[in-house]
Amino acid sequence: MTTRVTTQAARTTQQSGFSFLRIAIALQTLTIFLQAVSSGLLMTSAYGEVLHSVGARVMYGASMLYVLAAVLAWKPGGGSPRPVGHAVGFLVLASIQVAVGIAHIPSVHLPLGVLMFGLSVLALTRAVPRPGCVRRAPSQAVPIPRCGHPRG
Repeated sequence: MTTRVTTQAARTTQQSGFSFLRIAIALQTLTIFLQAVSSGLLMTSAYGEVLHSVGARVMYGASMLYVLAAVLAWKPGGGSPRPVGHAVGFLVLASIQVAVGIAHIPSVHLPLGVLMFGLSVLALTRAVPRPGCVRRAPSQAVPIPRCGHPRG
């Protein structure tokens, strides 16, 4: 009985537009965007350095939250392990970004930030289901018609 209720709750969460993984990716994307804004303030105002420094910590925390959400979606949720690899790879990029920022190497720090934002937006668009798109749950034996999404 518990397994059936848990599976049904997981399907309901998966079918809705919101899940912990989607929220974590959205938060990460937002924090990276705010880092771009604070880097502009860093160059033009006195308080920009404080904002960018605090934002770096929040962005790094959001990257760790993304890893946690990906692991929870994979292991107990029965999802694909692919997002875990993406999240860990992103945490590695965030670690490099923090190290390069502390070392004051803007020639690497700025392009890496742009790359991270692009990758985060890509992960977000791949995680959010399109309207009218039905995904097949891993435990279903009968395939449901899928939308044109590359991951089905």
